[in-house]
Amino acid sequence: MFNLERWEEIFETIRKNKLRTFLTGLSVASGIFILVVLLGIGEGMRNGISREFQQDAANQIFVWTGTTSVEYKGLNPGRRIQLKNEDFNQTSRRHIDELEYRSSVYRIWNAVVNYGKESGAYSVEGVWPDYQFLENSSMVEGRYLNFKDLENYEKVAVIGNKVKNDLFKGGDPIGKYLQVSNINFKVIGVFTDPGGEREESRVYVPITTAQRVFNGQNNVNNMSFTLPQEGSFDKALAASNNFTAKLEQNLKERHTVAPEDTRAININNSLENAKRFYDLMDMIKFFFWGVGICTIIAGIVGVSNIMLIIVKERTREIGVRKALGAEPLSIVGMVLHESIFVTAIAGFVGLITSLALLEFVGPLIETQYIANPAVNFKVAVSTVIILVVAGALAGFFPAWRAARIKPIVALRDE
Repeated sequence: MFNLERWEEIFETIRKNKLRTFLTGLSVASGIFILVVLLGIGEGMRNGISREFQQDAANQIFVWTGTTSVEYKGLNPGRRIQLKNEDFNQTSRRHIDELEYRSSVYRIWNAVVNYGKESGAYSVEGVWPDYQFLENSSMVEGRYLNFKDLENYEKVAVIGNKVKNDLFKGGDPIGKYLQVSNINFKVIGVFTDPGGEREESRVYVPITTAQRVFNGQNNVNNMSFTLPQEGSFDKALAASNNFTAKLEQNLKERHTVAPEDTRAININNSLENAKRFYDLMDMIKFFFWGVGICTIIAGIVGVSNIMLIIVKERTREIGVRKALGAEPLSIVGMVLHESIFVTAIAGFVGLITSLALLEFVGPLIETQYIANPAVNFKVAVSTVIILVVAGALAGFFPAWRAARIKPIVALRDE
């Protein structure tokens, strides 16, 4: 029920103690402000990490090799392990029912690519048709490689947007011939990639052609696979880990590598990486909540101390009220009302300020691992609940003390 007299008392108390009320409210506002900004940054970090994983297929398994680190079956450590076509073909045959996309890669680093008078050094990669989906690339002109290109050893190329802009200066490259290390390749397509210019500085050719014309024999640099989508992240992670374990065991057996050797055969499981990153993000978010809550608690303590001072200053008034028949509950309500009002107003100021900051400044923040920091509706509702609870907690102990004041003692107070 609306009580005009109580509101008049609250505003009268605030007018008498403007500076004290302002400083008390500032501590609460800063606590809410820090909490919301930290949560916004945490969400921005999650967005940034998600964007990084979107650059390639979300469930990609990437295989590359190094040198052996331990002696095994009479073979000395330090052997360089070289992947072959048969490694890829055997894996594809053995797990054909488990795989979604697959490709091996033969790479020519910093190959000189020419068109007319223009030239540049780009990564030229011999790949399979599925590589488009493994790299999450999209065609903007022409087509991607197909299996006939591989079977017929066609000298065709798919180039990235950056290569097109560098060599063809915005012109139409489809059907034109460029030279890779002085060997002509016909451009059949142009692709774009979420990874930006770094990924678009590539030239893709059929792997069979690359191995033949660049003396690659049957060597491959790495292999990539994806598994079909599962109903949940946990199921997808379990299937991915199971496939990774079998793949690692098979490759180590083929290349006579010790089971405990961690350097010779390297497998990167993007789902496992994603889980680690998201677990880390959850820990960071929990830490941010902790910092914000601790800051708010500091503000609550300040409000509670101020309310204790106010109760002390109004001891005689409270005694008169109780002598005239005021119930303890009404005394508690009077103190709590003022405490919740000050806390809520200060908290809403901090909330609105922080939301405005994230709204206007957030879209301008674009780093590698932070993108569009913001808070959602649930967070806003949570902070409102925190405000109400904070105000109640701040006023509870002063209100409880006020309710216990005996009229005769209060009337003697000086």
